[in-house]
Amino acid sequence: MEPRTAIQDERTKAENVESNEKVKQCDAKIGDVETQNQPPDPSVKYLMDLDRGIVGWDGKSDPENPLNFTPARKWLITSLLSAIGFMTPFASSIIAPAISSIENEFQVTNITKGAIPVSIFLLGYAVGPLFLSPFSEIYGRHIIMISASLFFCVWLIGCALAPSIETLIAFRFLCGIGGSASQTVGGATVADMFPVHERGRAMAVWILGPIMGPSVAPVVGGFVTEKIGWRWVNWITLIPATLVVVAMAVFNCETNHQVLIQAKTVQLRRELGRPDLQNCFTDDASALSNKEIILRGLVRPFRLLFGSAIVFGVSLYIAFAYGCLYLFFNTIPTVFEGTYGWSTGITGIVYLALLVGYSIGVTIFFTCSDRSIVHMTKLNGGVYEAEMRLPICIYCAPFLPVAFFLYGWSSDKGVFWIVPVIGLVFFGIGFECVWLTTQAYIVDAYSHHAASALAAFSVMRSVVAAFLPLAGPQMYHEMGIGWGNSLLGFVALALIPVPILIYRMGAKIRRNEKWNL
Repeated sequence: MEPRTAIQDERTKAENVESNEKVKQCDAKIGDVETQNQPPDPSVKYLMDLDRGIVGWDGKSDPENPLNFTPARKWLITSLLSAIGFMTPFASSIIAPAISSIENEFQVTNITKGAIPVSIFLLGYAVGPLFLSPFSEIYGRHIIMISASLFFCVWLIGCALAPSIETLIAFRFLCGIGGSASQTVGGATVADMFPVHERGRAMAVWILGPIMGPSVAPVVGGFVTEKIGWRWVNWITLIPATLVVVAMAVFNCETNHQVLIQAKTVQLRRELGRPDLQNCFTDDASALSNKEIILRGLVRPFRLLFGSAIVFGVSLYIAFAYGCLYLFFNTIPTVFEGTYGWSTGITGIVYLALLVGYSIGVTIFFTCSDRSIVHMTKLNGGVYEAEMRLPICIYCAPFLPVAFFLYGWSSDKGVFWIVPVIGLVFFGIGFECVWLTTQAYIVDAYSHHAASALAAFSVMRSVVAAFLPLAGPQMYHEMGIGWGNSLLGFVALALIPVPILIYRMGAKIRRNEKWNL
């Protein structure tokens, strides 16, 4: 009996070792094979091979490779990106409660014109990524992020000192252009540093800033406007934003793999006297002039948006949800001040219901995303597909139509206030799960050009968010809060199949996308 038990123990140990080895191999595959757009073995392709004239990383553990940064360095950079990501959307919505004060000071009688300072910022969000993101892939993430963020801060001063509504609108647009870098270049920077099996958690931490900013801002903006005037909403945004930009300039660094290797290539050509050396990422770069490289980078977001059914589909979906978010910003005061008779200050607290929903959504994504793709990759024979990011989106998408119906009809009928607030929480959960999963999916599916892909993703979202709130008041006036939100609910219901179709067919579509980006 004893010898047989010992043999069984040895077999159990062997099985455990074999199982652990399979898990390690699977995780390694996930870290190496990020997308179908990348070569099947980047760990080999992107290494130094001077005999063949190829410049790459000095081994898989090269400390200059952003994927090999220390955890402390990665999380510091991610935290600062999240901080500037908090400040720019904070600036977008902090002015919303101040619209009536701005109209009074500048004697604006046109309601639509009075609302433009809010919407025009988002239009800047749409324009900025079209050139900032491609430039970050050509010249580097760090220089573009710092320059754009400084540009954002400078025009905040202009907003605070604006002498007319027209100049305020112009300065807000310029602020939006500078602030847009945090939304697209920031996400690409995170993708540069974290392998796929760690990226979900990193994206969840980074996105905390952009989701908290626009939710907290109206609460702050309402009290600031009431106590010390609307111009101070700009100064209060400027001070912490400037401190964050200074910290980024000191502690952040370049993370774009292609830009880093290109700089290394130029240095080695000079030091070794070998003009034949080539960047391992851009084998055809020598055939292109600087003008052609820049032009290709500027056109790339449009090609991705209108040439890829995947990018267009997910962009359309999130554009609708994002536009409805800013529509809620405009309707919450109407509902809770009009229907429930609350004061402006108390009504501002309702925006925190969205923040509660966001927090639940981020928790779901943080907890499940990376774990689920590791599990699904194992079931798929160790082969990772970017579409494995989407199940969370599919499961949580129904929260959006439910939120519209619940919020719309409960507020229309004057049901106890907690019911429409719960509707807003549901919207926050659905919105965050849809946004995070689709954004992570875009990064994984097009990681070689993550900044341009995120720019394409951002353009439609920001344009819809800029103009949908302007049409919202007329829609609610004609249809009422109940049927107006029901219309949005039916649209949200009709869009649910979008992530399902991409989940089922996305990998095949991407393999058939034969273009040179």
